[in-house]
Amino acid sequence: MRPRAPSSLPARVLALALLALCTLLLARPAPAADAACPDAELLSGRLITDVCWACLFPVRIAGVPLGGGEVPDGASDASVCVCNDNLGVPRPGFTIGLWEPARVIELVRNPTCAPALGGIRLPFGDVRLLGTGGQSEYDGSDLVFYNVHVYAFPLLIMLDLFFDDRCNPDGFSELDILHFSELDPTWNNSELGFFAHPEATWLTSPTALAACLADGVSASAGTPIDELFWCAGTWGLIYPFAGAQPTLGSRPRYTSLSATRVMAALHRRGLARRTMGDAALCKAPIEPFLPKSQYKLSMFYPLPEANDAHVIGETPFRWGIHRTYPGPGEDHLYLLWRWQDCCATF
Repeated sequence: MRPRAPSSLPARVLALALLALCTLLLARPAPAADAACPDAELLSGRLITDVCWACLFPVRIAGVPLGGGEVPDGASDASVCVCNDNLGVPRPGFTIGLWEPARVIELVRNPTCAPALGGIRLPFGDVRLLGTGGQSEYDGSDLVFYNVHVYAFPLLIMLDLFFDDRCNPDGFSELDILHFSELDPTWNNSELGFFAHPEATWLTSPTALAACLADGVSASAGTPIDELFWCAGTWGLIYPFAGAQPTLGSRPRYTSLSATRVMAALHRRGLARRTMGDAALCKAPIEPFLPKSQYKLSMFYPLPEANDAHVIGETPFRWGIHRTYPGPGEDHLYLLWRWQDCCATF
């Protein structure tokens, strides 16, 4: 008589248990989005639909402009150039100039929140850095405070457009984290920020403040005054380099001023360069004060400026007083455009 095969009941039970587990996992609803940390969908199809691609122009090749648009004051007018290679040998070439999308600046109320990275929470920060949009009640809520994150975003280099190696002064070739205000002790302490930059002593005086009226008028006409480097046009004073500011105006104005203050602080600390003008053709030098005409901004989130960009200090009534909505729309992302002059050598 042949022995009977061992029962396969345990294997069947295990298979049924695995099938039930898979069914439960598939039936679980997707985790709810974090309402306090929205996803700006930066790395998505919005790069095609919500970026002002017309803001690249004019592209100047050997001094000849292609396409419409404004060339900033101080841009190089040269058509040919000569730069030394790594061995010190002079090499001739021709100039290239255009507006380059170079940075993403996000402004959030919740520390560690990164809408540009899909709405994830980063593992640092403190609840004491919680920001506010302000309520204009003339008490503790009459101050605005946003946390600011700066990312390298060399979009043209990522897409392999226009530039050669010499036309990349920062050396960045992909999305990268450059600055988080949660790690900057001067951002949440105005007094510490004041002493870190002693020139604020006279740049916040009534006389210096009165000079900003001219910058506001000029910036609203599309031409900020670089000599008044402490002014951000109609947005307010750039100094001190701190996050707190009075609740006056709209959220696009608050966030734009905070973004400008961070860029000015990076320049003041030797972490940003001048990329505009004859001096930047061969190698972009460190620029200790913010060259405002070198930059312009376009909002990417929550409501994009897909057809235009604005200069530093330009009145929000012209470009964005409506670009906000309650809740997740109170956090903003800006694409920072930078005029780039460089020498493409043969």
